[in-house]
Amino acid sequence: MSSDIYAEPDLSKKVRYSRKEDRAEWEQREVDIYESTDEIRDSYVHFKSEEGGPQTQSPPSVQKGSFRCATLALRVLCLLMLAGIIILSICYALNKSQLQDELQDTKTNLTELQSSYDKLSKNHSQLQEEVKKLKEKIEGKCPDRWTRIGSSCYFKSTESKTWSDSRGDCQDKGADLVIINSKEEQEFIRNMGGESWIGLQAKWSSGRYEWEWVDGSALTETFLAEGYGKPSYGYNGVCCDSDGKWTQSHYSNSKTFICEKCVWCFDVNV
Repeated sequence: MSSDIYAEPDLSKKVRYSRKEDRAEWEQREVDIYESTDEIRDSYVHFKSEEGGPQTQSPPSVQKGSFRCATLALRVLCLLMLAGIIILSICYALNKSQLQDELQDTKTNLTELQSSYDKLSKNHSQLQEEVKKLKEKIEGKCPDRWTRIGSSCYFKSTESKTWSDSRGDCQDKGADLVIINSKEEQEFIRNMGGESWIGLQAKWSSGRYEWEWVDGSALTETFLAEGYGKPSYGYNGVCCDSDGKWTQSHYSNSKTFICEKCVWCFDVNV
């Protein structure tokens, strides 16, 4: 019975009542018991609450404390996040600065290495050139316009000079006027053709003039023409006449000249 009393009402039902106006015929109309179903529901809920007794609710002080704790935790979390961001920013700045310094050091080292490489390349080229020159010396190669016979290189001028100037020209080339010591060398000089100054000069010795080579050695092998065995003052050797013999001429006369230098002593830059 009690369950029927407290059962949830059916708000969809309607009732009928009769009404008589001006003593006329009664008219039956349907009306709602309540103006609003929301009012019924609110009333029912209020009733159920009273039936169940007092509800358990947190005191206002406990609710405020919980809110404060949540707010404090949120603030601490924000501070931790901010501190983390600051620390990461500092680490990034420090690492960036360090990387920039390392990059600059790398660029500096690269520049120094490039400079060293250029110097080494230049030195390598110079060494190759020196090796080439040494190889030419070892192989006995004579420069342009010089001819090799045996262990010597020979050069015959195309211009005419005095004996002293001719010798000076040969010395400027690192050589000297030719010294003839063998028949083979004599034949080679003869085949050059014409009369040219050679390294034979008249030197005063022991009260008379004697033939002497420009290196100070005495005349041993002679190819002098007849009548030129004894030199005269101011006259030096000339090779060769039409018969391939040596003659003499005054040192002030101008003639072509022949220079000589050993192959292995030759400066290939000349």
